[in-house]
Amino acid sequence: MGQAYAIDMRRAAIRHLVAAEALPEGRRDVAGYLFGVAAECALKHIMFDSGMRPSGVRRDDPFFAHFEELKTLLRDTAAGRRASELLRYANDQGLMQHWDTDMRYSHGNDIESKWIEKWRGHAKYLVERMDG
Repeated sequence: MGQAYAIDMRRAAIRHLVAAEALPEGRRDVAGYLFGVAAECALKHIMFDSGMRPSGVRRDDPFFAHFEELKTLLRDTAAGRRASELLRYANDQGLMQHWDTDMRYSHGNDIESKWIEKWRGHAKYLVERMDG
């Protein structure tokens, strides 16, 4: 059994964003992946701040999903004081478009620079929005 880590989506989002920004130009592919992780953590912090809680059933729980599935599940489950904001993010077709966890297994050449810059902007925006 693996180590249990305390969950802190807010700090995780900031940590991944800072790490992505610190990577050299030659590692923009890795930075792109980290921008997506930062954006996911920030969005999940907003979900928690809204009053949503993990269900414990990973299969249908947006707290355990990645983009695009995260946005799909969020469309059906957004709730709480920030529900309308969460639905805006879930319905934004451009938000984290083309980002996928499977890129971590790639050689990196298929990850386009224009996508990375968009992901960077999305991650920074979501991190800024974490505290409402």
